[in-house]
Amino acid sequence: MTSLTTLRDVKPAEFEQAADGYQAVGKAAHAAKDRITDQAMVQMRGGELKGEALTAALKRLERLSDNFHYTQVECGLIGLALNGFAAELRSAQKKLNDATGDALSAGFTVRDDGSVHWEATFGEVKEDADFKRAKAQGFADRIGDALGDATKADQKWAPQLERLKAHNDLNVSDKDWADAHNDSLALRKAAGDQLKAGDIPDGKSPVENATWWRGLTADERAGYVALYPASVGALDGIPSDVRDDANRTVLEEKRAKLQLELDSFPKMPRKYQAPTSSTTDEYDEWEEKTGGEERMKFLEGSLKGMEQIQERFDRTGTSPELGESILPQAYLLGFDPVGAGDGRVIIANGNPDTADHTAVYVPGTAAGLSNIGGDLARGETLWGASQVAAPGKEISTITWLDYDTPRSAVPIKDGDFIPEATDPEYAQKAAPALNQFMNGVQEVQGGPYGSHTTIVGHSYGSTAIGEASKHGDLAADDIVVAGSPGMQTGHADNLDVDKGHVWAMAGSFSVDQVPEGGRLVGLGGDRNVPTDPEFGANIMRTDTVDHSGYWREGSLSLRNQASVITGKYDEVKLD
Repeated sequence: MTSLTTLRDVKPAEFEQAADGYQAVGKAAHAAKDRITDQAMVQMRGGELKGEALTAALKRLERLSDNFHYTQVECGLIGLALNGFAAELRSAQKKLNDATGDALSAGFTVRDDGSVHWEATFGEVKEDADFKRAKAQGFADRIGDALGDATKADQKWAPQLERLKAHNDLNVSDKDWADAHNDSLALRKAAGDQLKAGDIPDGKSPVENATWWRGLTADERAGYVALYPASVGALDGIPSDVRDDANRTVLEEKRAKLQLELDSFPKMPRKYQAPTSSTTDEYDEWEEKTGGEERMKFLEGSLKGMEQIQERFDRTGTSPELGESILPQAYLLGFDPVGAGDGRVIIANGNPDTADHTAVYVPGTAAGLSNIGGDLARGETLWGASQVAAPGKEISTITWLDYDTPRSAVPIKDGDFIPEATDPEYAQKAAPALNQFMNGVQEVQGGPYGSHTTIVGHSYGSTAIGEASKHGDLAADDIVVAGSPGMQTGHADNLDVDKGHVWAMAGSFSVDQVPEGGRLVGLGGDRNVPTDPEFGANIMRTDTVDHSGYWREGSLSLRNQASVITGKYDEVKLD
């Protein structure tokens, strides 16, 4: 039990000052991390240093940046713990001071052990003595409650601060990042009513999300990012730099956790006993214990995708093949490796909050975290071509993979196969999330006139766009589709952009069979696909050589898309 003198003399402000100090260190670490990744590494990539020397220098800077990031996260958690402890101590101290003050005002004496006494008067009757005894006991109980609260605070927060001690080295390991995640989970429970997960908007509109965020103090914002990075990072409508900061922490922690799990996998036993394909008892036991080959493939694929995301971060400051502009900072606007399907990723090239022209690229069939590199590259080529088309303008291109994409095929009886991409349900489920995201982009840009916005869909991604657009609330000025199997409607006028602002391209049947396949299975209304004259879109010329070639560097297909993205419609080459 905390003693009365200890609680009376403690200074909660000193813990708050310490919290301010840790938070200041965390902010400094954040700033240092950004200077390394957004300035120093960018300048080095564009400088004269080449080859192995450049690789070694960048690797050391990346390690230093990781150290600063880890410092930022841990200092944020320590600051929260210290403030939480101080708040509960202050509350307990107030209870103590109120109790002792009331006792003294009533003529009682409070001793250092917490007991309450009074001086008996000459001739005092038993009733008066009993009354004073009861009063004294009441004051003593109040004092005891205050001391109990202080003891509980100490017992709750001391372990949290103890576990936040860092290892005395300069290497931030996978285990360190995994521990950081566990630290935040433990601190959530201790934080109690201070920063509750239930206060974070869930299922609300981007406007409501933005209103909630603007209503927080700076300390509250930092606290929510530190304790609930995944929840904050997923909020459409709040600033992109906040989402990026939160999601990069999620990325580091998830990568570390999955890497540690993969590293712990025991060697796979021999799978088959005989040509009968029956598994061995050892293999069955291994599969039951570990999750088997499917779990291994998931871990390997997820980690591969995270590596591709990191490679995009590392390309900041390099020059795309097209044009002289250097690739801008990447913003991780969404990340979930274990989301429905094959993981969720949203990455922007350049800050969409301040962009003059914004393009959102929606990939199609078989897109997932494990192969996100190709779709990230398309976002980059769109950025490069758009920058060439509109020099001096601020461009942001976003790869949006926040839906469960169809796989290429699923088996049915008798060994036949039917493509999942013939099922409109994937698009129907994607549409609400896509509309929510687009509305969020518009919110942070300041409204519908904050940026010229184009949404670009490839293959089944165009089907998802069509489903999102035909309900009348798609926050976009133009729609561009390439290799579309259909948009869930028979005419461009049914889509939620002004007349004449739907654009489509597709290679001939010999190089891209997807549009014809979509027509046959009915993904386009009235059997129309966007490149049919009856659909009513602007049909753009294309020089693609296959279903995936619409983003080839220097191609007419890419230049046409860039002309739409930058609003230079008179430069689009039409069929």
